[in-house]
Amino acid sequence: MELSHNESRTLSRIGDRTTSDVIVRIRTHDGRDDRIYCHSHILGDKSKYFADRLSDNWPTCQILDSRNCVEVHCQEFDFDYHITVLRLFYITSDVSPTDLWHGVKNALGILRVAVELECPQIVATCVDYLEAVPWEEAEEEEILKIIPGMGAQAEPVLARLRPVNPLAIVRIFLSAIRFATSSPRSSMNDLKTSAQEQLEYMLTEDDDAPLLTADDEIKLEVRQCVNRLSSRFVNLVQSLVVDLQESVTESEQMELFQSYLSDLLWASQILAKLESLRDFVYSWVETSENIVKVVEHACPEGELNESKLKVLEVTAKVFEAIGYGTVILPTRKRLHMIKVWLPFVRVMKFSIDSVTSDDDKNLLLKIDGELWQSMESAFVSIVLTLPSGNQAEILTEWLENKHIHYPDLTEAFEVWCYRSKVANRRLAMLDGSHQTTNSV
Repeated sequence: MELSHNESRTLSRIGDRTTSDVIVRIRTHDGRDDRIYCHSHILGDKSKYFADRLSDNWPTCQILDSRNCVEVHCQEFDFDYHITVLRLFYITSDVSPTDLWHGVKNALGILRVAVELECPQIVATCVDYLEAVPWEEAEEEEILKIIPGMGAQAEPVLARLRPVNPLAIVRIFLSAIRFATSSPRSSMNDLKTSAQEQLEYMLTEDDDAPLLTADDEIKLEVRQCVNRLSSRFVNLVQSLVVDLQESVTESEQMELFQSYLSDLLWASQILAKLESLRDFVYSWVETSENIVKVVEHACPEGELNESKLKVLEVTAKVFEAIGYGTVILPTRKRLHMIKVWLPFVRVMKFSIDSVTSDDDKNLLLKIDGELWQSMESAFVSIVLTLPSGNQAEILTEWLENKHIHYPDLTEAFEVWCYRSKVANRRLAMLDGSHQTTNSV
């Protein structure tokens, strides 16, 4: 009885010499050589490459063991994958792809060979598998090396790596900024921190351009979100000041105070990237005196805690913005900032330099060494923008203070001396020039 085509395939097994009519010889330049007994009707059905090699149109055909022989030369790293592809020709359709590919690396190797041998069914199944499963970082890099050269048939694999529509980026950015500044309950701190990190990453220029270029509408939304955060912080500080007067301060409120400080420090970095620090700085300036009261009550002079360090870091960002002219403040507010924060910062520096306990040393690891230099430069810069009389008052207090070593206002002192000494001559020259101009 003659067997049908499907029945013949079902009975055919790879490596079966009794039914095989073709040998596939896999060879490498390093000398590996394997002969696999196969069936021409299966090879021709599954692979266009083999169909062409076994057709009458192919100019020559080797004979080995009384059978047609097709030689396939490959690289050493693809040798096993060629054999695997041949075995897959004989697999029934009810086998799960997950059972066949054994991971992303294996699937990539099989796909590479399947594309070379023009096996559309295996290519499609590999692509479906790779498109659906998660990838490790190293696997993703390997996919980026291999898949783009395979043409349209493999493009679905790259779908998750394609650039996103700019509108989608804006939507996710705005959703994330609203959540990151919403002060969620403490159980969601990890989620909040993750959102904050990704927002900063989206705006950072490194080896790649920022993911998002903020327009005026985005900047406005960010400012409004941070303003709401700042308002909650100001309200908390005011309530804590009231509690201080009544000698009652709940630990839960102080934990919230510290959480707000962390969020504000992060927000200051985001606003700096967007050149939108003005509202943030004004809010911090207005509530500075109360902030100092709260942290000094919670942690007496000479002692250190997390809240003091966070306050120091946020204040450094504010002073940097004022000192470099990024945010313009009137004279009264600049003078206020110097008078409020100069005593706090100099005592903090002394306390940190005097640290002996291991707990305090662990806290100090979180302070960037450049912070002190940045704050000192900002103090000098701001002092030199004040009227000369205010400068004299600040410099006198500095020279008489036991913590004269920090911040070092020597540069401000030198400039003040020079300006004061030549002031009369300068102004006289200006007045003379002005009178000469008028007379002409």
